[in-house]
Amino acid sequence: MTSLQDHPTLTRKERKDLKILALFTSVYCSAHHAAVREPLSSLPPNLAKLQRYRYCTECRDFLQYAIDRRLKCPLTDKPSCKHCHVHCYHPGHREKVRQVMRFSGQALIRRGRLDLLWHYLF
Repeated sequence: MTSLQDHPTLTRKERKDLKILALFTSVYCSAHHAAVREPLSSLPPNLAKLQRYRYCTECRDFLQYAIDRRLKCPLTDKPSCKHCHVHCYHPGHREKVRQVMRFSGQALIRRGRLDLLWHYLF
């Protein structure tokens, strides 16, 4: 498993994608899991803002897997995952990502985060 420390030079798009993924996973976790939640550990300085989100163990492991997959993406001009022809996630994880994105996108839009509408629809 690749660590975030192995990617000191994240692009702006990668940082944005990882921030959205962390936010959506946090929203999903707080709505579905009652376990004690903790932040991701060992984040590089350029992703320190992600420490404000908290996750249960299951969601933290899932998010670490998703981040590793995003950073290993072989495409240089990365489309959104739902429009990508290369599927980086294993089948069980692909369904989990769909669940997290579907639930969290709708929940955040209902809360007034219309800025995420573009990401949700495309």
